[in-house]
Amino acid sequence: MGVGAQPACGLGASTPGAAPRRRLAVVIINFRTPGMVLDCLATLDGQVDPGRDEVVVVDNESGDDSAAAIRAGIEARGWSGWARVVEAGRNGGFSAGNNVGVRSSDAEFYLLLNSDTLVRPGAIAGLLEAAERLPQAGLIGPRLEYPDGTAQVSAFRVVTPCSQLVTSAHLSFLSRLLRPHLPSIPVSDEPHEAGWVSFACVLVRRAVFERIGPMDEGMFMYFEDIDYCRRAREAGW
Repeated sequence: MGVGAQPACGLGASTPGAAPRRRLAVVIINFRTPGMVLDCLATLDGQVDPGRDEVVVVDNESGDDSAAAIRAGIEARGWSGWARVVEAGRNGGFSAGNNVGVRSSDAEFYLLLNSDTLVRPGAIAGLLEAAERLPQAGLIGPRLEYPDGTAQVSAFRVVTPCSQLVTSAHLSFLSRLLRPHLPSIPVSDEPHEAGWVSFACVLVRRAVFERIGPMDEGMFMYFEDIDYCRRAREAGW
């Protein structure tokens, strides 16, 4: 579907007399992982500003007691001022769940965050600082790390027939020859432009959702990050 044909995003919007637009909304999808979600929320405690930010946990019709367990955990830990649970009403997949979360909050930035992530101290501030410093960047992905601190590859070049050939080839000489076309971008300590970034954690400007619409709910899981980054690039971000 072309960018121009995407449905309206239906973002949360401020109404007369309503609270002012938030700075940041963190969206976390839950599907039967309440323990992981609460562990993730614990790492956000102190990193989000209750006066300006919020965390929206979207339960993708888990069919168990996940939503109730997360609500109880939020209340017991004193997080109700900045975290809440929204029930999607169906399991429409990763894109659909994130769209529910985005639509439920009126914010300038949306951080899509996997439930199995732990956010290191200062990460939220770093992402927001980068967004302010790089206004032309519609989406910003952090460096992802394994629990032992080893960096994960989370930034990639634009997918092309050549990059797909390199990915599928098992011949070392061919891989060396086509190294500049490898889909993964080497991990770096410096910011750099990527063709697409992993949506395990990605900061998205409100203006991007307003320009190109929501994520494609025809993609239940996987490839939605490639697709959404492509649409953002084509829209000039």
